[in-house]
Amino acid sequence: MLVTQRTFSASIERVRRMLGGAPARLQVAALPWRETEKGVEVMLITSRDTGRWVLPKGWPEAGEMRWEAALREAGEEAGLVGTMSDQEIGRYIYGKNLKSGLEQRCEVHVFPLKVEKVESHWPEKGQRQRKWFKPSIGASRVREPELSQILFGFNPVR
Repeated sequence: MLVTQRTFSASIERVRRMLGGAPARLQVAALPWRETEKGVEVMLITSRDTGRWVLPKGWPEAGEMRWEAALREAGEEAGLVGTMSDQEIGRYIYGKNLKSGLEQRCEVHVFPLKVEKVESHWPEKGQRQRKWFKPSIGASRVREPELSQILFGFNPVR
C-alpha cells in the first residue's frame, strides 16, 4: 500500500483524537519557488519568535479559500507575488508556541507559489529574513520532519 504524506498526516491525527488529544488547528502555507539556470529554488523565511527557517504561513480568514490565505501570507511575511496553485502538495504538523507559554498543535496545508516578483518592501520586512535554497538544502534547514519531506521531494518542473 502506498502511503502518501496526506494519508500519513490524517492517520496521525486520527490516533491523537482516539487518545484524547485536542484537534490540531488549521494553518496554510505557501511554498515559494522559482526556476533558475541552476534549477528549482525554494524560499524560506525566519520565524519572528525563534528565528528558525519556515514557510510563510498563517491562519485563513473568514471567506478565504485556503490557497488564497497562503498567497496573502506570502505577501505579508515575505513580500512575494506570483501564481498560487489551488492544489495542496502536502501537510505537516507542528507545535506553535503561544504567548501564554502553551503549545498549540497546528496542521499546515502547503500550496506551491510560483514567484514572479520579490518586493523590496513588505509588511513584515523588519521582522524576518528570507533566503532562496535548493529544495534539498531547504529540507535540511527546517525542524519539522514532515515539512522536510515535502521540501526534499519538491520539483514542480518535472
